[in-house]
Amino acid sequence: MSIKREVIHPLDPYLRTERFPHIWCPGCGIGVVIGAFLRGWLETNIPREKLVVVSGIGCTSRAPGYLLFDTFHATHGRGIPFATGLKIANPDLTVVVIAGDGDLFSIGGNHFIHAARRNVDLTVICVNNFNYGMTGGQMAPTTPTDSKTTTSPYGNIEQPFNLVHLAVSAGAVYVARWTTYHVRQLQRAIKEALLKKGFSFVEVLSQCPINFGRRNQWPNSVSMLKYFKEHSQIRKDEPPEAAEITIGNKIIVGKFVDTERETFMDKYHRLVQCVTK
Repeated sequence: MSIKREVIHPLDPYLRTERFPHIWCPGCGIGVVIGAFLRGWLETNIPREKLVVVSGIGCTSRAPGYLLFDTFHATHGRGIPFATGLKIANPDLTVVVIAGDGDLFSIGGNHFIHAARRNVDLTVICVNNFNYGMTGGQMAPTTPTDSKTTTSPYGNIEQPFNLVHLAVSAGAVYVARWTTYHVRQLQRAIKEALLKKGFSFVEVLSQCPINFGRRNQWPNSVSMLKYFKEHSQIRKDEPPEAAEITIGNKIIVGKFVDTERETFMDKYHRLVQCVTK
């Protein structure tokens, strides 16, 4: 007589498993990012009750709905301002924004720039799949030149954002880029970003086989992971302006900035003390 045993994944205690199966397409890389996020967080010893995860709208922004933390699903592009409000209201919280490239750098672009400029103590994780995956695969601010999408069927003629350069230029104190192939490095970067005081940014290049990959040269997730493996190059202290992503060329990954700067909350509290004296 065989006895059925319930198989529990090691990360199940931190997930809303009652909401599974998830809504992401087969081969999507967002699950890899969520796994790296949870494992990175577990290494920080930050208490669960002190961690808040915020998102906007999009494929990646559905992630907090599966995390068993205090989470909030904001409107399109508004994850960072909501997270900023949380941090100001309760500075003891570790506040994380997990969202996609379209959400963070299109309608939410100004919020990203100014939060980095102010050095608000947030960790922003951007899953960059090079298109608006949730709404049909339209061209995004990160779509590489010449790439095909539903709104650029003959190839993108626009210059895409170099996200790590943008983050550094705006004032982020920690900036890293990895891919869904570099799981261990990504996990370590997320850990470092969570522990960093100030505005930290981690870009994760991710496969989107259904809406982006099949219109280009990656018909499935394995083909894009293989591309990440063969084209990624880890370079120490590489200038972020040299890390543009162009199809067929090397993808520069690694840590670009890890520095110190007074945070917005430090300045705010000093101002309040001066005013109330």
